[in-house]
Amino acid sequence: MDFFFSSDVLLGEKLLELIYMIMGLIGIGTGIYNFMDQTNKHRYGSGFFWTILGIVIGFGRWIPSTFTGILILAMTVPAIFHKVTKGKSHAASKEYMEKMADKIGNRIFIPALSIGFVAILVALFTKLGALVGVGIGVFLAIILLMVFSKDNKPAVFFKDTVDMLGTVGPLSMLPMLLASLGAVFTQAGVGEVISKGVSSIVPAGNVTVGIIIYAIGMVIFTMIMGNAFAAITVMTVGIGAPFVLNYGADPALIGMIALSCGFCGTLMTPMAANFNIVPVAILEMKDKYGVIKNQIFVALFMLVFQILYMIIFN
Repeated sequence: MDFFFSSDVLLGEKLLELIYMIMGLIGIGTGIYNFMDQTNKHRYGSGFFWTILGIVIGFGRWIPSTFTGILILAMTVPAIFHKVTKGKSHAASKEYMEKMADKIGNRIFIPALSIGFVAILVALFTKLGALVGVGIGVFLAIILLMVFSKDNKPAVFFKDTVDMLGTVGPLSMLPMLLASLGAVFTQAGVGEVISKGVSSIVPAGNVTVGIIIYAIGMVIFTMIMGNAFAAITVMTVGIGAPFVLNYGADPALIGMIALSCGFCGTLMTPMAANFNIVPVAILEMKDKYGVIKNQIFVALFMLVFQILYMIIFN
């Protein structure tokens, strides 16, 4: 409790930690539910996975890092052996959904839009941060859904959460692991190694070639790591700074567009599970790479456009 009562900790950090704790409790609750779900053929593996994930997310701040690492490794065991599965679905019947669709109409989009809208307002007009804004927006969306229909009780939200997490499965932990990987790569000096390798190929002072390699490097590393925010740290240290920014390029323009180039890589990799694999699972698509195949042309077009933009407006 010292963390929450400390005057040295900002209010935004305290609220964000509280949101993580709520997320953790939901994860633990999902694990317990799976343990007791007789319809889940791998209920013990599923229950173990979600319970451990909930503990790490909700209470990781107070768990020693070594023990956290052990928990994460243990959590991957049922995932590796495909023992994390989904039990019986709690989805409403088609008739009920059609009935509610006619009743609510386009108002159904208001809760979803409120999440982003509140996040923007909180980020712009407070010091709490966008992530806290997202959390507040989610709670507002829940209240709105309860107003729209009396059938939307807390138990409904929890069961829908269990269904959603069961559908996504172990992929839910991938974005967190990939984001951590970026920090590990940076700390390990991967950017410096890349810089030395590129320096033997790219002539010093050729900003145009530097921009091209920086952009393509962002795409490749994002495809490997599944996260452009993780990739940009490594690539900026290794290529962006020494081969582009050091020669007078506008850091705001180059940094912004380089990150967007990384997002082109996001569209083309299964490692970006929350964008490209989760929708396949939710929509039950037959082709597990169907989303990626439909995005490749757009991603390549945007990559070429953004490289030319950096070169012209540099």
